Amino acid sequence: MLPLDPQADIGRRAWVTCPNCSDHQGCATCEERRRCTRHWRYLLSSTGSMLHLQCPTCTYVWDHETGFGASRGRRNRASDDR
Repeated sequence: MLPLDPQADIGRRAWVTCPNCSDHQGCATCEERRRCTRHWRYLLSSTGSMLHLQCPTCTYVWDHETGFGASRGRRNRASDDR
């Protein structure tokens, strides 16, 4: 098990399913896709729509593409018009 990242701060959280431990399963609040007080993730950093997260339950670290805003996979609109 990894230690918590030095950037882990309870004040910066995200509600994303952990792909490693799936600790949210069986939680009625999470199953309703609402913000649960127990199953949040540390938001270590973000770049555009890419989040860098750590699970406080199993300490797994991963990147999550939200698809919101300036997604990494989208082309620049100005270059499309040329």
